[in-house]
Amino acid sequence: MKRTKIKELLVTEARGQTITVNGWVRTFRNNQFISLNDGSTIQNLQAVVALNSVDEGTLKRITTGACLSVTGELVPSPAKGQTVEVKVSALEIVGDSDPEKYPLQPKKHSLEFLREIAHLRGRTNTLSAVMRVRHAMAFAVHKFFNDKGFFYIHTPVITGSDAEGAGAMFRVTTLDLNNPPKDEQGNIDYKEDFFGRETNLTVSGQLEGETYALALGDIYTFGPTFRAENSNTTRHLAEFWMIEPEMAFYDLEDNMALAQEFLQYLGKYALENCADDLQFLDKRAQDEEATKPQDQRSELGLIDRLKFITENDFQRLSYTEAIDILKNSNPNKKKKFQYLVDKWGVDLQSEHERYLVEKHFKKPVILYNYPAAIKAFYMKQNNETENKTVRAMDVLFPGIGEIIGGSQREENYDKLLSRVQELGLPEKELWWYLELRKFGSAPHSGFGLGFERLIQFVTGMTNIRDVIPFPRFPGNAEF
Repeated sequence: MKRTKIKELLVTEARGQTITVNGWVRTFRNNQFISLNDGSTIQNLQAVVALNSVDEGTLKRITTGACLSVTGELVPSPAKGQTVEVKVSALEIVGDSDPEKYPLQPKKHSLEFLREIAHLRGRTNTLSAVMRVRHAMAFAVHKFFNDKGFFYIHTPVITGSDAEGAGAMFRVTTLDLNNPPKDEQGNIDYKEDFFGRETNLTVSGQLEGETYALALGDIYTFGPTFRAENSNTTRHLAEFWMIEPEMAFYDLEDNMALAQEFLQYLGKYALENCADDLQFLDKRAQDEEATKPQDQRSELGLIDRLKFITENDFQRLSYTEAIDILKNSNPNKKKKFQYLVDKWGVDLQSEHERYLVEKHFKKPVILYNYPAAIKAFYMKQNNETENKTVRAMDVLFPGIGEIIGGSQREENYDKLLSRVQELGLPEKELWWYLELRKFGSAPHSGFGLGFERLIQFVTGMTNIRDVIPFPRFPGNAEF
């Protein structure tokens, strides 16, 4: 008989119909009550084995982690907290699980421990809930852009350019590292390499995305990106996923409006389609908050934070206005900020961003017109005389600070070339990007959203390593 997923059974009217369900054992009590989960929902299904209906050898093999196929009658459940259960008529053990060795016994495990067994952690309530939410958000990203007429562009993973100018890239090579070819100056001769030049794993699909925005109009990328930063923190990964829309004929105002619409859409989609998982994760986050000192606790629960995003208009203000607010704020005056705000031009930290969102405005914030000195080379310069700013924008959220960074791009060839030269960037590698400004250049804008940062916000997970199936970070490339 074809199996039925537990998610479907839990909303099915029990009329004694015969069904088959497959899944993994969470618990087995009194040689009678099997708690089964198949990953389709955070909820388990109880399968009841009649006494003396299954031989003792088989009963001993029904252990936590074992995989079963159960056939029986779907009946109303007298037990609290569940509407239906299965009266077992046939039971097959698909895969045994040695109870002496299975590391996920029915007790609470630390997230640090679960990272060490990432091949099994998807069977826990927490990680399975996170991964279902991750799927829903990925689907919502594609649905949002598709419904707005955007085209999905696959930008290269292997590239010769550094979009951010940061230099923290993973090199791609097929050269013999023990005996690499050398040129006349004694440097490694990359002309002998597979691609005939130096190549790296991409840090962003933005530059390549711009080429198609200036051909197709509105495009987006959604793919893996890589940073070789030695950042061993709860906010950084060496491999992560980025969503990067690029739009022709968009100015900074259009860009900010799209970013707000996009984030509010994702928040609403999560609330409407991930209710069970969000309720579980909300309770989990509340329990975690309760262990923190009072002054470090979040004022908003997980679901409240999502509603905070979906139900509030985003406050827009310039970087200059934000600096004035922060300089005159109580935390700054009383030196409670770890990084004091003492002058125009400083790069804002998460504590400053969160103050603006959570304390001052009490709504999401979009900052714009940042100092050029702290932003990337491709951002459009404002035509002012006093402060050298660019048309950049960051969207700030409660709990995490910046969630989106974007800008209007510089479409003027001479200005872009001047900026590239000013920063000492390699013109030779960026020839094609510069050339875009020679042939039918147009105003265009875009932004980037780190997908894992989004999932952290939606799930309430505090460590970014717990929102991606297999985290990559300094010293770890297991699995």
